[in-house]
Amino acid sequence: MKLFQSLLVAPAALGLLTPLSVSASEVNLNEISNYSDVESKKFANSFSNDDSNNETLLAGGEGLVDSYDGGFSSTTTASFSTNMYLGYEDTAAGAGDDAVVTAYDFNINLNTSFTGEDSLDISLDSGNAGVSGIDEFGGDNTTVPTTDVDGIAVDGVAYTFPIGDSTTAFVGFDSDGSSLFTTACVYGGPGDMLDDCGNVNAGITGGETALGASYDFGNGLTAAFGAQTEAGADAGAFTEESLDSFALNGAYTGDNYGISLTYASVETATDENAFTALNAYYTPDGSLPSISVGYEIGDLGGAPANADEQASFMIGLTWDEVGPGSAGVALGHSGTLENGDELYQYEAYYEYPVNDGMTITPLIYTLDAAGNADDTTGMMVKTSFSF
Repeated sequence: MKLFQSLLVAPAALGLLTPLSVSASEVNLNEISNYSDVESKKFANSFSNDDSNNETLLAGGEGLVDSYDGGFSSTTTASFSTNMYLGYEDTAAGAGDDAVVTAYDFNINLNTSFTGEDSLDISLDSGNAGVSGIDEFGGDNTTVPTTDVDGIAVDGVAYTFPIGDSTTAFVGFDSDGSSLFTTACVYGGPGDMLDDCGNVNAGITGGETALGASYDFGNGLTAAFGAQTEAGADAGAFTEESLDSFALNGAYTGDNYGISLTYASVETATDENAFTALNAYYTPDGSLPSISVGYEIGDLGGAPANADEQASFMIGLTWDEVGPGSAGVALGHSGTLENGDELYQYEAYYEYPVNDGMTITPLIYTLDAAGNADDTTGMMVKTSFSF
């Protein structure tokens, strides 16, 4: 409990500042604590010169005394990130058209090892990026609390541990069943539109309770299994009443290329769907861009016969060195039903590192609209800091 009480001091102070964006870098909190005072209720180990009162508490229990000084374990690290977004979107006439929108998110990821090979991971998130009104706002780590968009919420607790030399397992809450999957994709745009690389449903995400395992065959070949459940108010985990998803993943990764295949069975309130996703990437030598492609097809069990298949597609190019930064372009479509229009999405970005702790990324994107409706075009600037 003392760990979380101490952690809440930092976000509370940062909430008084204008939020900026951060790409996480790891910091050993025990080192920070050496400059703090327990009595002032900061991150602290005792300043006492008496070694008997300055025991080090390790995650595995070494140095544990009946009443320790409240300092963090020497094996605990934290990574902090915060993002500030400024965006504009031109849509069909209606609410939000031509509006300039701002948003932010703030994230803390805590990692502790008890044996040197395992990892207890806890995510704390805050922000309003998910409700900003701009399609591209948000990202992989963005979670918006449902009742208070500026409050701190726990966004996942997971424990990962080895079994023997080649097997790794995990169990988590508010976690993804695909946590140990390998998706062959090196494209990483700053938005939330095409970053799944076409693997939209097969790489199962968003479970209330999740578990899985992976096996490393060596020489770049891996296999993994994942499962997750959404139990709801009255259903237990993995029961007839819960909504369960199960998935398998296999991947091969070479020196400059990779390929992966993912299959998932996803249960919804009305039916059970099956999705298969194939992903691949290639990174050539020299100045040519890396290329990532993904294709997913889904069998919708409860859909009408003329619309029982769904497809997603994505292709992305990434240049690692364009002047002082990097750049990328991508296109794709998501969730296209059989006999339906393929509504494509396009985006281009440039990532400029101002210094080791600050990155500015402008992005422009377009979303096709169905029928005679106007397409949507938007621009976004994402500013990121690490500390």
